[in-house]
Amino acid sequence: MRLSLLACQLTVSIDLALIANQSSGSANRLSSRTFAVCYDSSMNRFYQLLLISSAIGFSWLGMMAVHELGHAITAWMTGGSVQKVVLPIFGFSRTDLALNPRPLLVAWGGAAWGSLLPLGLLLIARRFAPRYAFLATFFAGICLIANGAYLAGGAWIAAGDAEDILRLGASRWQLLAFGLPAIAAGLALTNGLGPNFGWRQSSGSVDRRAAIAATVMLVAMVIFDLLFTLLQRASVG
Repeated sequence: MRLSLLACQLTVSIDLALIANQSSGSANRLSSRTFAVCYDSSMNRFYQLLLISSAIGFSWLGMMAVHELGHAITAWMTGGSVQKVVLPIFGFSRTDLALNPRPLLVAWGGAAWGSLLPLGLLLIARRFAPRYAFLATFFAGICLIANGAYLAGGAWIAAGDAEDILRLGASRWQLLAFGLPAIAAGLALTNGLGPNFGWRQSSGSVDRRAAIAATVMLVAMVIFDLLFTLLQRASVG
């Protein structure tokens, strides 16, 4: 991005100097070139910000969704039943259970499935949509880091799932044994994605279709969360 801005500034400076010594037609051509370079630089910046913000937003909302899905899957597998799943646009998600015969497994299930399901999605993306696989890689990395930090941090500050896991008989070292490798795996996945988001040698240039795809996914995730919340409220009412 810095190189693109410098190119724009340099082009403007050169063209201003040349326009002073050129005919009207030449000056118009130079002005058009200046506009094209600066416009392209501005659009690169726009799509870069769109891609980054959309990828972060979707990954956060998606991470909470697959985490709660993990609790629900584990509950169903162990003979339990879900009463309510909260998926807020702002805030933190949670799953309330009507019946929970294996609470310790269900407490582990959120982070476990919440880490595995995105990895499965990544494998599918690499096979069928390699152009957008870096978005799935980013999403899987965020899920691993978030779930890992959630449980590893709970070894010191018991809260949420970590508090339930400890209360139900697990040890702090088990939280660390899950959390720390998950964090490391997430960092390993996201390492090297900088150029896909316009950093380093990409100089702000990103795949514009990927930026649009990330935006569509974010909007779809927001709509899903809102509809899911409304349907739950309607079923309760």
